[in-house]
Order: sequence, then C-alpha cells, then structure tokens
Amino acid sequence: MNAPLIRLQGASVRFGATLALDGIDLTLQRGDRLALVGANGSGKTTLLRLLHGLLACEGQRVETTLMPEARRARGAMVFQHPFLLDVTVLWNLRLALWLQGVAPGECTARCHAALERVGLASLAGRRARALSGGQQQRLALARAWALRPDILFLDEPTASLDPSAKREVEALITEFAADGITLVLSTHNLGQVKRLATRAVYLEAGRLITDLPVDAFFGSTDLPLQARQFLRGELPWTT
Repeated sequence: MNAPLIRLQGASVRFGATLALDGIDLTLQRGDRLALVGANGSGKTTLLRLLHGLLACEGQRVETTLMPEARRARGAMVFQHPFLLDVTVLWNLRLALWLQGVAPGECTARCHAALERVGLASLAGRRARALSGGQQQRLALARAWALRPDILFLDEPTASLDPSAKREVEALITEFAADGITLVLSTHNLGQVKRLATRAVYLEAGRLITDLPVDAFFGSTDLPLQARQFLRGELPWTT
C-alpha cells in the first residue's frame, strides 16, 4: 500500500476551445480513498476519466507497475446511471467477463460470487432493467468487482438513489476499500466524502485548489477562499 499507481504532471484536457482541466499535478497512491469535490463544471468527472485512462491529455499521465504483481493496475468504472444491457442480471456480468477474456468456468464462479457479494444472487434470472435503482447500482458494483480491479472509479454513484439504497451502496464501497481496492470518487455529497474517503481534492474551473487528508479538508482554517465557500455552500454552481 501507499505505492504510487498513477501520476499526473501538468495534465490539461481540452474539449475544443474549452479548457476542462488546467495543469493538474496529482499522484494516486495504492490504498487511497480519494474524493474529487467541487461545483458542477469544476472538472471532477473529467479528472476521474483521465485517471481511468479514458481521455488523452497535454502533459503527462504515467501508470506505475504494481509490485510484487509486476503488472499495471486494473481499473473499473461505476457511473451514476449504470449502463445495463436488456438481458438478465447474470448475463450482464457474464458479458463483461467474456469481454475480458475470462474462461467460462471461472466466469461462472466469479459471477455467482459477485452476485452473492452484493445481495443479488436470488435475482440472477431477472432482467437487469427491471431492477430498482439501488439494485441496478449494486449490479454495477458487482460487475466492477467481478473484474477484480485494483482501482474502482465511482462517478456520483449514489446521486439518484433514495437514502436506504445509498446506505447499501456506500456499505459495499466501504467493504471493497477494506479489501484493498483503491477508490476514486467524484461526488457533491460532503457527508459521503467524510464517510468514504481518506483524501479530498477540491477542483474549481479545472484547477486543483487543494489536496488534503479528509480531516484536514473539513477541519482546516487555512483553506483557500474558494474551498471555504464551497464547504459553506456559498459557492455558486456553474454549468
């Protein structure tokens, strides 16, 4: 743990004339529970996708080799609104593992273990799109977990869920982190940051303003003005 997995150095991302990320320096460590916070349009999702390797950037994005495994870290993404195929719960998992080249026998074992892990084993034959919102998000987490990721990327994973479903999803995320999976979470929910994260990055207009342990982020009197305003709910959201 605490070994670097991904380093960003002067990383900038542009979408046409829009500068979405501006000169980001950030190191993701193994075992981190990193929360990305900021107003709408601050660059959270863009940074999440850059860390996942889904976007190109100006500057540097460097992946380091896991030791003692001697391989690159595997990542999996869970979105606010999970993309589920209109097939059964079980087949949503099987297809994901098939795309990763997992052998049929191992695929079956992993699927059933993942559904047991998230409490959906009894619904394996149900159509995925007929599940409740909370169940769909648990299925998305099961699919990600079945891929055996080293890093789990979470983009507003509970924003559209009711309080009970949020607690269920947060409990699973906490369990995954306890198993040693590194977390990167984008969220507007500051209570969720306190519950799930150990480190908070505050972004504004594509710039990284603060990168602090969670206790220091919420407890410091020396935060930059923008971060203090955000925590007090005084910072207007942008589009």
